[in-house]
Amino acid sequence: MSGILLAEFKGGEALREAARTARAAGYRAVDAFSPFPVEGLADELDPQTSYVRVAMFIGGMGVAALAYSLEWYSAAIDYPVNSGGRPLNSWPAFMLFPFAIGILAAAIAGLITMFVQSGLPRLHYKLFAIEGFERASQDAFLLALAAPPTEDGRQGARERLRDSGALKIWEVET
Repeated sequence: MSGILLAEFKGGEALREAARTARAAGYRAVDAFSPFPVEGLADELDPQTSYVRVAMFIGGMGVAALAYSLEWYSAAIDYPVNSGGRPLNSWPAFMLFPFAIGILAAAIAGLITMFVQSGLPRLHYKLFAIEGFERASQDAFLLALAAPPTEDGRQGARERLRDSGALKIWEVET
């Protein structure tokens, strides 16, 4: 069973300390929810590695190389026309289209990767169904931990959160 342990804390300082304690104990702090920014909290979270730049580079360069090779093949191999003694492979004339289409492909690859990596479009997230979660935008400070795979590990994480000052703890299956 994979899931999330969600714990509510009294204030921003307690939330940051709980995230620091959980990280030191080897638990993965997935996200934190608070009504205002908490200084130093982002440093304690364990964000997912983003592959958007890599996908944009590969998508843009791949499509640009494909576009250039298509232009070269059509002008130099498939239908060679000697116009005024100019070379068949005139690479400066071939660079405009691959450049433009490469930028477009990079943008599309980045958008698709961002959607896939963030799980969008997600119309419903199970944390939003928890009673009192809407208070995260008003006065609640919530920490979401990736639940350990074993029952003993989850129990240890719950105890660690209680020791850190958690007021309530919910376990949500994702």
